[in-house]
Amino acid sequence: MNGEMNGVEVENQQENVPEKIDYVYKVVVIGDSAVGKTQILSRFTKNEFCFDSKSTIGVEFQTRTVTIKNKLVKAQIWDTAGQERYRAVTSAYYRGALGAMLVYDITKRQTFDHVARWVEELRAHADNSIVIMLIGNKADLVDHRAVPTEDAVEFAEDQGLFFAETSALSGDNVDKAFFKLLEEIYGVMCRKSLECDSGKLNGVDQATALKGSKIEVIAGPDLEISEMKKLSTCSC
Repeated sequence: MNGEMNGVEVENQQENVPEKIDYVYKVVVIGDSAVGKTQILSRFTKNEFCFDSKSTIGVEFQTRTVTIKNKLVKAQIWDTAGQERYRAVTSAYYRGALGAMLVYDITKRQTFDHVARWVEELRAHADNSIVIMLIGNKADLVDHRAVPTEDAVEFAEDQGLFFAETSALSGDNVDKAFFKLLEEIYGVMCRKSLECDSGKLNGVDQATALKGSKIEVIAGPDLEISEMKKLSTCSC
């Protein structure tokens, strides 16, 4: 299990699945309660949206297998409860996570104001190379927007995060955001592998924490993700 959560290469043991799983990446979805974390996960893993969804209690997880850079990657995505009383429990699940979706509700300013605390908590409990994607959910509710896109872009740039606005209801940008996160995790794991092979160069440790890239988001009906700065990735 520990090997899977840290993205090491594994063999698929399921006899009814002929394809080989190259990597298993653990991703956590965090943020305040009722921002749509479960709905985003459901949209990505099952392409579903539940109108009577209830708040997550503790931690649940779902999976989806996708192709990243010609490799078969199984995303093991942990949906965490946002209520304060569960924070001590859910923070334990940050360990071994290679990526995180930090979600806020664009119609509730308070959920965005709490984002800084979530980032601080994540970095205190997770690996320093974790890839973090800041997500402004419910982007379809444009008439109720309380968090300007510019505020989120500025915060993401300052903290070195990736950024996207999504709508779990319509599905806009959900797949794009997850695929971008998984691609960046893949790049980080490639670089770590190369660093392990090369060790230290000229007496300088080559292992460094990931500095994220800002993602520009086009709000409204043409909601898309476009990169403003792009991390270099290896072709392994």
